[in-house]
Amino acid sequence: MKILDELRDCETIAISGHVRPDGDCVGSCMAMALYLRDNLPDARVDVFLEDFSEELEKNIAGTDTVNHDYVTDVEHYDAFLCLDCENTRLGDAMGFYAAAKKTINIDHHKTNPGCGMVNFVVPTASSTCELVYQVMDDEKLTKDIAKNLYIGMVTDTGVFMFSNTSRQTMAIAGRLMEFGFDYPTIVREVFHEKSYVQQQILGRALLESILFLDGKCIFSRIDRKTMQFYQATSSDLDGISSQLSNTKGCLCAIFMYEVKPLTYKVSLRSTTDDVDVARIAEKFGGGGHIRAAGCTVNAPYHDIINNMSELIEQQLTDHGIL
Repeated sequence: MKILDELRDCETIAISGHVRPDGDCVGSCMAMALYLRDNLPDARVDVFLEDFSEELEKNIAGTDTVNHDYVTDVEHYDAFLCLDCENTRLGDAMGFYAAAKKTINIDHHKTNPGCGMVNFVVPTASSTCELVYQVMDDEKLTKDIAKNLYIGMVTDTGVFMFSNTSRQTMAIAGRLMEFGFDYPTIVREVFHEKSYVQQQILGRALLESILFLDGKCIFSRIDRKTMQFYQATSSDLDGISSQLSNTKGCLCAIFMYEVKPLTYKVSLRSTTDDVDVARIAEKFGGGGHIRAAGCTVNAPYHDIINNMSELIEQQLTDHGIL
């Protein structure tokens, strides 16, 4: 699929991604927006996203044009591009998607069956940015588009350390680096650098973590009272589940934080394909990848961890680990 062929006759185009947008979501949406604005100059291209981190806003080109209020004078967009998710995760952009004359879904989550009239869903891809690159014409890329795609690939592969990194991923990343942006600074600011509050809340999560299932799994939780004490927001909690999974001997990590009374946002990470956390997240209405998934659950935290631990234990038992 080439995206310009799909949108050639469109006068109004909307782009959006999932709630709580991460680097791959923002990077793919903004790379696509810049590309379409360059190559379809007569078309109106609007991007709708929730607020995202200062690091992404600083490093991803074009974020000053994002519509965070979800207010528009367009009644029916000629096309709606749903990137890095299926339509159920679009949040306030869902109405624009439902009213659009044509819908296109580009995603790499294995739990997404494809929700658009046109679908490009490849679960083996490292990131949605890798797929967005493939629907573009390489000779029409710019430095800013390349940088945005690279940021998305960096964040979703853990700087090319995760198992979703393929030879093709590295080839595309290498090609993007040829555009000459400052990739060492991008990696440091977007992926590694943390604020003092983020370091404090991470330390609290690590300090109060618990090992279970013979040390094969680790769990931690942050409640609303603790978040208020540190004046932390949900974006300050990004990456905690991955840090927990770095614990020696652990095959699976569960981190959850309270978004409102008895409602928890849960992030799951695994270090082996023997624990498919996407299967676990699906049981609770979420989804994701084999080694990284999430869900939102309305229940006491101890009930959530007890139910999830049973599912993890079953997978470990099936593979002869327990």
